[in-house]
Amino acid sequence: MNTQSPEHLATPLLDTVSSPADLRRMSVDDLTQLAKEVRYDMVRTVSKTGGHLGSSLGVVELTVAIHATFDTPRDKLIFDVGHQCYPHKILTGRRDRMHTLRQGGGLSGFTKRSESPYDPFGAGHSTTAISAGLGFAYARDLGGDPGDIVCVIGDGAMSGGMAYEAMNNCGDSGKRLIVILNDNDMSISPPVGALSNHLTRICAQRPLQDAKARAKEIASLFPTPFREGADRAKDLLKGMVIGGTLFEQLGFSYVGPVDGHDVPLLMKVLRNVRASETGPVLIHVQTVKGKGYKPAEIAHDKCHGVSRFDIVTGEQAKPKTAKISYTKVFANSIVQEAEDDPRVVAVTAAMPAGTGLDRMMERFPERCFDVGIAEQHAVTFSAGLAAGGMRPFCTIYSTFLQRGYDQVVHDVAIQGLPVRFALDRAGLVGADGPTHAGAFDIGYLANLPGFVVMAAADEAELMHMVATAAKYDAGPIAFRYPRGEGLGVELPARGQPLEIGKGRIVKRGRQVAILSLGARLGECLKAAGELDALGLSTTVADARFAKPLDTDLIADLVREHEVLITIEEGATGGFGALVLHHLAGEGLLDHGLKIRTMTLPDAFVAHDTVSAMYDAAGLSARHIVDKAVAALGLGEGTEEEGRKVVSLA
Repeated sequence: MNTQSPEHLATPLLDTVSSPADLRRMSVDDLTQLAKEVRYDMVRTVSKTGGHLGSSLGVVELTVAIHATFDTPRDKLIFDVGHQCYPHKILTGRRDRMHTLRQGGGLSGFTKRSESPYDPFGAGHSTTAISAGLGFAYARDLGGDPGDIVCVIGDGAMSGGMAYEAMNNCGDSGKRLIVILNDNDMSISPPVGALSNHLTRICAQRPLQDAKARAKEIASLFPTPFREGADRAKDLLKGMVIGGTLFEQLGFSYVGPVDGHDVPLLMKVLRNVRASETGPVLIHVQTVKGKGYKPAEIAHDKCHGVSRFDIVTGEQAKPKTAKISYTKVFANSIVQEAEDDPRVVAVTAAMPAGTGLDRMMERFPERCFDVGIAEQHAVTFSAGLAAGGMRPFCTIYSTFLQRGYDQVVHDVAIQGLPVRFALDRAGLVGADGPTHAGAFDIGYLANLPGFVVMAAADEAELMHMVATAAKYDAGPIAFRYPRGEGLGVELPARGQPLEIGKGRIVKRGRQVAILSLGARLGECLKAAGELDALGLSTTVADARFAKPLDTDLIADLVREHEVLITIEEGATGGFGALVLHHLAGEGLLDHGLKIRTMTLPDAFVAHDTVSAMYDAAGLSARHIVDKAVAALGLGEGTEEEGRKVVSLA
């Protein structure tokens, strides 16, 4: 790709495309050129918006070929995860809105049913496409929506157990379903495990005469149109000489490996597979993540997720801040604990860089385990490590731990095993939107007997919580922390274990008490300053623990204040509910206490900047002030109006 004058690269074919139907009228040569133009256009767009660049670059030709072959949206195209859907969006009538990608009110970074009829199934987490596709296939055959179903799943996503469950069901059903395995030898980080090795063996070329010896036999398995191309069958299907057996044993007809950047070849394969009357088919396509844009091709993560960047150099815009990120604080802290204790080990589910465990992998490679996109396995593997005498940190994004919840209950909590759960991306996460928001972990962990649940108010508190978890052997313990940079507080040389179940008073007042759990503490202090200015003396406390509750601290706040407000970066049914349950049980709601809970709304908050999302969710300082003012009855009408009345008084 020419990156010397990218702003002047013309896109004459792409300019004529308003829907995939336009592709079906193009020649194969035109489609090859169109793919180049889509790539140019996408790089230009993402350089301004940021997003998941590398994975989308890798499937440009494949996306063009699919839409040119199949009758979308009648035929259903289902992307696994959806990181790679940008070319799809450009070709399905959304090109003029790509500049809004991942921006407030703009296009989602993933497929989204409400966004377009060309997005039959939404995604954001991996390993879902084949299951959903089989559901579409059954619905079709039972009189529902007609058409073929094409599922595009990456080799990284194929490492998740749900994919095998779905393939097992597909093979047994015999339903017509086309699965395209996009094998780029790269997930977010390099792939791991036996499947990756199996795919590598498939792609390793055997002597050409071996392929020729079986070409005729292989070609005979396909319908006449495919057999008519027997002179190319030895090239298209030579991988079957050595591989495909895993998929064939699961009941799929296997085709490949196929060059995923060769549009004529892709068209030929897809047309012949579409013309066949067989049941489930798996097409093994080899692609290059970041293909066609040199900075992406050479990046260690193939530019999986990027911020705005210089289109010529590929250099990404860096935030102008000296503040350290929560993820880096965790990374440094766990390495410190591992240096002191050989029993400290860590587990990640295909996210070593995202969780900060890449640093521990470099320092202690034998004690840090990447199990692939397999959260269920990660949790039970961690339970086994704990039962075997280790001190495991199961390090998974809050939203991804939902995928392993049964294992958290059955394999960890019931057995009381001391697994340490480090939950990155707690709360709202910005451009990735609701699929990646850590909204529910407080509720789904704190309701489990024997669990300790902590939330870091700032980066120093996170250090203390890592140290607390490392030393805690009485049962499972979890600590949550947000995405992005910390507050810029001074960091200690080393985290110190906290007393279990004890919070702290950060600011002392007399009338209003704000009890914060997690990283809204900065907003709480800002709100307290505004309330003080209004003549409402305000206490701010950091709960630190959702479970066990600091009942002494709560009793003190109830006893000394007229209003108690709890605030958390989680859904209804979490920390505030636990406080209310305690107060009701102790009869502390019977004495005129005005208590209010502030949580995320009962809705999935749309993607935007993090600050805008929290403002939309009603968890900013101004909302806390309004809540206190209204609770005291100092204003009339809504809580928002109440603040204005007091301000003028």
